[in-house]
Amino acid sequence: MGKVKKIAVMTSGGDSPGMNAAIRSVVRTCAYYRTECIGIYRGYQGMIEGDFVSLTARSVNNIINKGGTILKSARSQEFRTPEGRKKAHENLIEHKIDALVVIGGDGSFTGGVVFNKEYNFPIIGIPGTIDNDIYGTSHTLGYDTALNTAVEAIDKIRDTASSHNRLFFVEVMGRDAGFIALNAGVGAGAEEILIPEEDLGLERMLESLKKSRRTGKSSSIVVVAEGDRSGKNVYELANYVEENLPEYEVRVSVLGHMQRGGAPSCFDRVLASRLGVKAVELLLDGKTNLMVGLKDNEVASTDLEKAIKGGHEINRELLRVSDIMTT
Repeated sequence: MGKVKKIAVMTSGGDSPGMNAAIRSVVRTCAYYRTECIGIYRGYQGMIEGDFVSLTARSVNNIINKGGTILKSARSQEFRTPEGRKKAHENLIEHKIDALVVIGGDGSFTGGVVFNKEYNFPIIGIPGTIDNDIYGTSHTLGYDTALNTAVEAIDKIRDTASSHNRLFFVEVMGRDAGFIALNAGVGAGAEEILIPEEDLGLERMLESLKKSRRTGKSSSIVVVAEGDRSGKNVYELANYVEENLPEYEVRVSVLGHMQRGGAPSCFDRVLASRLGVKAVELLLDGKTNLMVGLKDNEVASTDLEKAIKGGHEINRELLRVSDIMTT
């Protein structure tokens, strides 16, 4: 299946549940096609420093269920420079590596696109980010797990909110994207959901909470994406509501990095396995500069630059459902 005889795999940027399952899939697909596989520790920085390890099918035993990444992850300022990328390319050539699988988000893919243009080095991307903000796939690795983690946490917070007649602001991850907030908010029955894509404003939120109060709700949950700009931050939102609705006892809970950890869900494990197989097969077929993803439950490829720049639009239908559910 082509001239590729040795493939390297790395994880880059923020970790996400399912990365280990993807590493496992890449390694075992290489073994299936009798192709050598090399693991690169610490992403692009490890590539610059030559931090490589040979991986076999047995090297990736018992990692499909583990969160994080066995290859570690790092952000590399040095790789942003031509000199850094030159060192990285020299190391790949020295180790006779023919192609690269990059597991990460848009920043990692941007580095891959630049590297491919400079050195014509074959690269395939696997989307690994809990934010689900990459074009060309309905789900990124880790998104489903992060959603389940967020919903479970919100369910537990609601128990306390109900017991003490409290209003909780729950901040979930999502730097510039509200996918986790919107889906977790609908799934957990939140009274209001604040996301970057929809600037609802403080007054609309206040009116919604007043309406909930009038209809007999003594406790409420407001899910806030960390990238929402209704206020400077979630604490400012809480203070604003406390000042204008003194009958509520307001609390803030920031879920933070717990959403990025933990064992991946079955969905993420299966998705990672499917995407890893496709990534290796594309490289063996002589393809490059593509990202593998899920479209209509089928594995498909998208131009890597388009995956970065295309954006992943929020589900308008789910926004409508959210409005109806908060009635």
